[in-house]
Amino acid sequence: MKDYAIIATAYNQTVRIYVASSTKLVEEARKIHDTWPTATAALGRFLTVSAMMGLMYKEGERITLRIKGDGPVGTMLVESNHLGEVRAEIQYPHVYLKYEDGPKKGKLNVGQAVGSGFLHITKDLGMKDYFTSSSELQTGEIGDDFTYYFATSEQTPASVGLGVLVNTDQTCLASGGYILQLMPNVTEETITYIESLIQKLPPMSTLIHEGKTPEEILSLLANNTEHILRKQPISYTCHCSKDGFARSLSALDDETLHSLIHEDGQAEIECHFCKKKYIFSKDELKDIQISRKKA
Repeated sequence: MKDYAIIATAYNQTVRIYVASSTKLVEEARKIHDTWPTATAALGRFLTVSAMMGLMYKEGERITLRIKGDGPVGTMLVESNHLGEVRAEIQYPHVYLKYEDGPKKGKLNVGQAVGSGFLHITKDLGMKDYFTSSSELQTGEIGDDFTYYFATSEQTPASVGLGVLVNTDQTCLASGGYILQLMPNVTEETITYIESLIQKLPPMSTLIHEGKTPEEILSLLANNTEHILRKQPISYTCHCSKDGFARSLSALDDETLHSLIHEDGQAEIECHFCKKKYIFSKDELKDIQISRKKA
């Protein structure tokens, strides 16, 4: 199944629903960052909800989402745009934790891996200033934390469901998610029905693994009242470039740039998002230094 998301209204346009299938996207992130199973699940959930949130914005706008927890995965950061393109960083990718007992025994313990802390979302709306809103992590399970974020920071009652299933060979077997937002004109009857429906809904990773498409999952969430507004491919995409890193080098202070030229003889820069490496030769560094002086 290809990775894509759909946006729809339901229940007589009183509910907005986003549903995404993100298995390939999460597997790409796993390979780039060499994540172990629990880190894969945490980052995969984060990437999936971020891709859906990116679709809430217009062309030229983008969001940067940061989960800063005290668990072993450390800080995770995702950049997302209106095309459903996401790229990420994870501080400590080698985390493999399972529940030791209880009803979830043997399952990946994402909550413990993320820990307590905060979710920060910065919106770049193409204006002079950026806008950042934050909320406290509730469980570290990602879905609960975004549900709380929407209610407190966006004043939008919502339900967020996310799931990542990791294979025995540590690859991503299935990944997906939904965001269900209640509009101001939603009835109490609809709210009660949706709450009951969500409690009975199988995990998102199970539905995706069973071959359910985003459209079929939408029908389950909407009780066949849906009206699809948009279908959008989503992907792990990094737009880094040598020109971009050249601009970063030109912003270095004179002493550092001089050291790179005359002591190191070159500069090697690795993109944190895609791990691609860029080599700048001594002559290229000199060109950067000269062009900066002319500016």
